Amino acid sequence: MMLEGKVAIVTGSTQGLGLDIARQLLAEGARVMLVGRNADSGQALARALDCGFCVCDVERDEDIDACIAATLARFGRLDILVNNACLYADQGLASDRAQWLKTLNVNLVSAAIFTQKAAVHLPGGVVINIGSTGGKFGAAGRALYPASKAGILQLTKNLAMTLAPQQIRVLSVSPAWTWSPSVAEFSDNDPQLADRVGAPFHPLGRIGRGHEIGSVVAFLCSAGASWMTGVDVPVDGGFSILGPDRGVSPRVWFQQHRDSQ
Repeated sequence: MMLEGKVAIVTGSTQGLGLDIARQLLAEGARVMLVGRNADSGQALARALDCGFCVCDVERDEDIDACIAATLARFGRLDILVNNACLYADQGLASDRAQWLKTLNVNLVSAAIFTQKAAVHLPGGVVINIGSTGGKFGAAGRALYPASKAGILQLTKNLAMTLAPQQIRVLSVSPAWTWSPSVAEFSDNDPQLADRVGAPFHPLGRIGRGHEIGSVVAFLCSAGASWMTGVDVPVDGGFSILGPDRGVSPRVWFQQHRDSQ
């Protein structure tokens, strides 16, 4: 129970990775305010998990203010903010200005504004920004999501420096391929297929699971990580240590080429 007595807000937490993170924080003793736009699903989850729920569009400052106020009214304090809300739609170079602004507003600007507004209530607390390996490497046909996640990684460093005098720690966590609604769609809801497809890109031979990301987030929010701030923690099955050769020597690639002839 690393987080017993702590109170957390997790944005974008009524499905997917955000929900997995919220579950892990609850399992470690935290009291959690789920944040999402769907009132019906959010309220049902809050009842099932015995936690709070706040309807919130992270693009609206008034919604963010109301969410923080509701958390303080219900729990009396705030110790942890997890900026997870995210859009994944991305048409790369074909994206128009409105699409760019929408994605950056949700994925990057909302994290900055939520942190700005929460910081006054967070001395001694923790902000976790959810990054991605997508913010570290090039990907053909994409631009919006990677750019926003690269921005999150830089924002984490700046916020860590800015908030350090208040003893607020700021970190980012960057998953690689992780089981989620989008991966479930790609794989026809078959985790074993997803693992097989993802194996060549992850030295541990499979894709991640949300609870694995959530466990690391919970640790970073705990006293065990009290000397950590301003860094990105890759939780990616080794994805980020591979180069284009997937960690295999040229000798092997040339042999495979000869064998295929």
